[in-house]
Amino acid sequence: MSESERPGVLLMTYGSPASLEREDIRAYIGRVRGGREPDPELVDEFTRRYRVIGGSPLIEITRAQASALADELGWPVEVGMRFSEPSIPAGLRALTGTGVTTVAAIILSPQYSPLLMSGYARAIEEARTTLGQTAPNLSIAGAWYQEPAFVAALARRVVDALGVLAPEERQAVRVLMTAHSLPKRVAEQEPDYLAQLRATAEAVAAKAGLSDRDWTFCWQSAGHEPGEWMKPDFADLIPDIAASGGHSVLVVPVQFLSDHLEILYDVDIGARRQAEQLGLTFRRVSSLNADPDLIEALATVALRTLRAGYSTVSA
Repeated sequence: MSESERPGVLLMTYGSPASLEREDIRAYIGRVRGGREPDPELVDEFTRRYRVIGGSPLIEITRAQASALADELGWPVEVGMRFSEPSIPAGLRALTGTGVTTVAAIILSPQYSPLLMSGYARAIEEARTTLGQTAPNLSIAGAWYQEPAFVAALARRVVDALGVLAPEERQAVRVLMTAHSLPKRVAEQEPDYLAQLRATAEAVAAKAGLSDRDWTFCWQSAGHEPGEWMKPDFADLIPDIAASGGHSVLVVPVQFLSDHLEILYDVDIGARRQAEQLGLTFRRVSSLNADPDLIEALATVALRTLRAGYSTVSA
């Protein structure tokens, strides 16, 4: 990166519905599903879930992450949602408007899958085509699942959550490291991505001082598509923990960085209800959101991405 170039960052994630109105939620689900119209029953269920949590705070949190990262780097930082506004093209236009000439685009998932995340690259290419000659040079960051500051931030939350427990309860708690479930047919095409998820869980467990018997890697938030999804799901493990004499569960999402539907509903409501009905004490580590360690990790990723070269979109 030469002295004449002006760097910036685009933080990208899924997005969320524009409001709690059923039509906005239907439209959002349709975009996530590649334009396929969702069944009315599915729309009703997701409308219920979004209303129960009071709406997703994902976009607001992503903007807070962008603001903190801008302060850390001293660069313009914008956000771009894949399936809602503010969109990826809008974010790239905003960066161009500030005079940015080189962009590090970071997907807010530490683990990287070329298959699952190819939509981000397509959205960026379309935006750059629209911008024409004014489009900045850009590179998409690859995986950063073992970035030390990111691992340390999650591990600290595990240590803090376990540290408030009485010794006897500490011995009885089971830590569930979770990632978003995938259709098995998709997962079989992405062995490297699965390995990254497990490696993140192992790194966090090691940093937190957990032994192998203290924790389990599992899946959450299986979708509503037909076919087999990845196992074990935490909904399958929680009854087993109770049946084997366990007393408490601590959920540690290792892929999700922010509070959103899959955290605030699937974990905090669905998994908690299931655990408590079985007599288990339920806890979840707080999401990273705009944690300073996460911002440090994102800054390192941005710098590394631009130093690696940015003349074309890459993954």
